[in-house]
Amino acid sequence: MALYATIMLDDTPANRLYLQLVETALEDSIVTDDEAAILRILASTLGVLPSDTAYCLSIARGEESNPFDYDRDFDMEMGAVSTYQSALIAALDDEIITEDEWALLDHLRRMLSIQPDQHAMIEEAIHAMAEVDEQGQRRIERLQRFLTVCPL
Repeated sequence: MALYATIMLDDTPANRLYLQLVETALEDSIVTDDEAAILRILASTLGVLPSDTAYCLSIARGEESNPFDYDRDFDMEMGAVSTYQSALIAALDDEIITEDEWALLDHLRRMLSIQPDQHAMIEEAIHAMAEVDEQGQRRIERLQRFLTVCPL
Protein backbone atom coordinates (compact mmCIF):
# COMPACT_ATOMS: atom_id res chain seq x y z
CA MET A 1 0.00 0.00 0.00
CA ALA A 2 1.54 3.30 -1.09
CA LEU A 3 1.18 6.43 0.98
CA TYR A 4 0.81 9.73 -0.84
CA ALA A 5 1.53 13.08 0.74
CA THR A 6 -1.48 15.32 0.67
CA ILE A 7 -0.76 18.97 0.15
CA MET A 8 -3.15 21.21 1.98
CA LEU A 9 -3.57 24.93 1.63
CA ASP A 10 -4.46 26.51 4.96
CA ASP A 11 -7.75 28.39 4.86
CA THR A 12 -6.41 31.83 5.72
CA PRO A 13 -7.47 35.23 4.38
CA ALA A 14 -3.99 35.68 2.90
CA ASN A 15 -4.10 32.37 1.00
CA ARG A 16 -7.64 33.04 -0.25
CA LEU A 17 -6.68 36.51 -1.46
CA TYR A 18 -3.47 35.31 -3.07
CA LEU A 19 -5.23 32.45 -4.87
CA GLN A 20 -7.88 34.79 -6.29
CA LEU A 21 -5.16 37.13 -7.55
CA VAL A 22 -3.26 34.26 -9.18
CA GLU A 23 -6.51 33.22 -10.87
CA THR A 24 -6.96 36.80 -12.10
CA ALA A 25 -3.39 36.88 -13.43
CA LEU A 26 -3.98 33.59 -15.27
CA GLU A 27 -7.30 34.61 -16.88
CA ASP A 28 -5.46 35.06 -20.19
CA SER A 29 -3.36 31.91 -19.53
CA ILE A 30 -0.17 33.98 -19.23
CA VAL A 31 1.48 35.54 -16.18
CA THR A 32 3.51 38.49 -17.45
CA ASP A 33 6.72 39.64 -15.78
CA ASP A 34 4.83 42.63 -14.39
CA GLU A 35 2.09 40.42 -12.93
CA ALA A 36 4.72 38.06 -11.49
CA ALA A 37 6.44 41.01 -9.78
CA ILE A 38 3.15 42.08 -8.20
CA LEU A 39 2.38 38.51 -7.10
CA ARG A 40 5.87 38.14 -5.54
CA ILE A 41 5.45 41.38 -3.58
CA LEU A 42 1.93 40.39 -2.47
CA ALA A 43 3.08 36.93 -1.36
CA SER A 44 5.76 38.57 0.76
CA THR A 45 3.41 41.26 2.09
CA LEU A 46 0.69 38.75 2.94
CA GLY A 47 3.10 36.19 4.39
CA VAL A 48 2.12 33.45 1.92
CA LEU A 49 4.64 30.61 2.08
CA PRO A 50 6.62 29.78 -1.08
CA SER A 51 5.14 26.27 -1.11
CA ASP A 52 1.65 27.81 -0.90
CA THR A 53 2.36 30.19 -3.80
CA ALA A 54 3.32 27.20 -5.96
CA TYR A 55 0.20 25.31 -4.84
CA CYS A 56 -2.00 28.33 -5.63
CA LEU A 57 -0.50 28.42 -9.11
CA SER A 58 -1.32 24.71 -9.55
CA ILE A 59 -4.90 25.33 -8.42
CA ALA A 60 -5.29 28.31 -10.76
CA ARG A 61 -3.98 26.21 -13.67
CA GLY A 62 -6.55 23.51 -12.87
CA GLU A 63 -3.91 20.97 -11.86
CA GLU A 64 -5.26 20.79 -8.30
CA SER A 65 -8.77 21.24 -6.95
CA ASN A 66 -9.69 24.48 -5.21
CA PRO A 67 -10.16 23.82 -1.48
CA PHE A 68 -11.94 27.10 -0.78
CA ASP A 69 -15.60 28.04 -0.79
CA TYR A 70 -15.72 31.50 -2.40
CA ASP A 71 -19.17 32.18 -0.95
CA ARG A 72 -17.53 32.63 2.44
CA ASP A 73 -16.25 36.15 3.15
CA PHE A 74 -12.81 36.76 4.53
CA ASP A 75 -11.59 39.68 6.61
CA MET A 76 -8.48 41.53 5.45
CA GLU A 77 -9.10 44.79 7.32
CA MET A 78 -5.71 44.78 9.02
CA GLY A 79 -3.03 45.95 6.62
CA ALA A 80 -5.32 46.30 3.59
CA VAL A 81 -3.94 49.70 2.61
CA SER A 82 -0.29 48.66 3.04
CA THR A 83 -0.95 45.48 1.05
CA TYR A 84 -2.52 47.49 -1.76
CA GLN A 85 0.24 50.10 -1.61
CA SER A 86 2.89 47.37 -1.97
CA ALA A 87 1.16 46.02 -5.08
CA LEU A 88 0.82 49.50 -6.54
CA ILE A 89 4.53 50.23 -5.95
CA ALA A 90 5.38 47.05 -7.85
CA ALA A 91 3.02 48.04 -10.69
CA LEU A 92 4.44 51.56 -10.89
CA ASP A 93 8.05 50.41 -10.90
CA ASP A 94 8.37 51.03 -14.64
CA GLU A 95 5.97 54.03 -14.43
CA ILE A 96 3.49 52.21 -16.71
CA ILE A 97 0.54 50.16 -15.52
CA THR A 98 -0.43 47.61 -18.15
CA GLU A 99 -3.95 46.24 -18.66
CA ASP A 100 -2.91 43.01 -16.91
CA GLU A 101 -1.56 44.97 -13.94
CA TRP A 102 -4.77 47.06 -13.80
CA ALA A 103 -6.83 43.87 -13.76
CA LEU A 104 -4.85 42.56 -10.79
CA LEU A 105 -4.92 45.89 -8.97
CA ASP A 106 -8.65 46.34 -9.58
CA HIS A 107 -9.41 42.84 -8.29
CA LEU A 108 -7.21 43.44 -5.24
CA ARG A 109 -8.76 46.87 -4.65
CA ARG A 110 -12.28 45.42 -4.71
CA MET A 111 -11.38 42.50 -2.43
CA LEU A 112 -9.73 44.83 0.08
CA SER A 113 -12.58 47.40 -0.17
CA ILE A 114 -10.17 50.15 -1.25
CA GLN A 115 -12.25 52.97 -2.70
CA PRO A 116 -11.18 54.80 -5.90
CA ASP A 117 -10.38 57.96 -3.93
CA GLN A 118 -8.18 55.93 -1.58
CA HIS A 119 -6.41 54.46 -4.62
CA ALA A 120 -5.79 57.98 -5.93
CA MET A 121 -4.32 59.09 -2.59
CA ILE A 122 -2.09 56.01 -2.37
CA GLU A 123 -0.89 56.49 -5.96
CA GLU A 124 -0.20 60.17 -5.30
CA ALA A 125 1.86 59.27 -2.21
CA ILE A 126 3.87 56.74 -4.24
CA HIS A 127 4.56 59.29 -6.97
CA ALA A 128 5.66 61.76 -4.29
CA MET A 129 8.35 59.30 -3.16
CA ALA A 130 11.57 59.62 -5.08
CA GLU A 131 11.74 57.01 -7.84
CA VAL A 132 15.43 56.58 -7.04
CA ASP A 133 16.87 57.53 -3.66
CA GLU A 134 20.24 59.17 -2.98
CA GLN A 135 21.90 55.73 -2.88
CA GLY A 136 20.55 54.79 -6.30
CA GLN A 137 17.93 52.30 -5.08
CA ARG A 138 14.59 52.18 -6.89
CA ARG A 139 11.25 52.21 -5.02
CA ILE A 140 10.72 48.51 -5.65
CA GLU A 141 14.17 47.67 -4.25
CA ARG A 142 13.47 49.74 -1.13
CA LEU A 143 10.10 48.00 -0.73
CA GLN A 144 11.67 44.54 -1.08
CA ARG A 145 14.37 45.44 1.47
CA PHE A 146 11.73 46.79 3.86
CA LEU A 147 9.61 43.64 3.53
CA THR A 148 12.67 41.50 4.25
CA VAL A 149 13.69 43.47 7.32
CA CYS A 150 10.19 44.29 8.60
CA PRO A 151 7.71 41.66 7.43
CA LEU A 152 4.13 42.88 7.79
